[in-house]
Amino acid sequence: MFYFCFDGLGTTLGIFLLKLIKNQQENTMGIFNRVNDVIQSNIVAMLDKAEDPEKLLNLMLTDMQDALNECRSTAAALLCEEKIINRQIDTKKTELAAWQVKAEHAVEKGSDNLAKSALLEKQRVNESIVNKQTQLETLQESIAKIKVDCERLQQKIVEAKTKQAQLVKRHDVAAARKKISTTLQSDKVANALSRFEQVEQRVESIEAQIEAYELTDSANTTAAQIEALVKNEKIDVELAQLKTSLKTDLKQTA
Repeated sequence: MFYFCFDGLGTTLGIFLLKLIKNQQENTMGIFNRVNDVIQSNIVAMLDKAEDPEKLLNLMLTDMQDALNECRSTAAALLCEEKIINRQIDTKKTELAAWQVKAEHAVEKGSDNLAKSALLEKQRVNESIVNKQTQLETLQESIAKIKVDCERLQQKIVEAKTKQAQLVKRHDVAAARKKISTTLQSDKVANALSRFEQVEQRVESIEAQIEAYELTDSANTTAAQIEALVKNEKIDVELAQLKTSLKTDLKQTA
């Protein structure tokens, strides 16, 4: 929305513009109040019910930004009108001084009637200045208020954006935790754990078999060694007996 300042506007048009701006200001304040209600509402509860919390927050921020734009547009229009009224007052003051000079000149010329007419015009212009100044004061009060409203709304938008980031992050974390919890409780995980247990049992069985083979092999080796020793002892005894027998035979022959 764009506003243009025009110098030299008539009083009637100026009053019309003031009414138009006042109506627009009221509309803007209506938007601001509506947005302010949204900000102060339970956003967390709204997010819990929303299918897409981030989308909801984006819509809220868009609404607030639109209200801020309207607020700034109204402030710009009021500042424009303030400039117009100030220029009109300056023009009226110049006109007031001119009628004062004319009244003095008429008195110098001895024309009281002309002097009175000039003073009447001066009085009319002065009343117009007073009215303009009253309008200006009212306008400046409105400008001050709407500036405060714009600042408040801007701050609320900053707060809402901060809350948006926090809530979206919380929502994402909660969603991730829920997914993990659901996964852990699913049949797929139970089946996988069961398969792991089966594999573990098979591995333990194979390890036990290997240990049994190693023990058996060790026992067989030991038995063979003992048997060999026994055989060697028998051979030694038999050899000794053979030697003794041969010695006996040799003695008898001699």
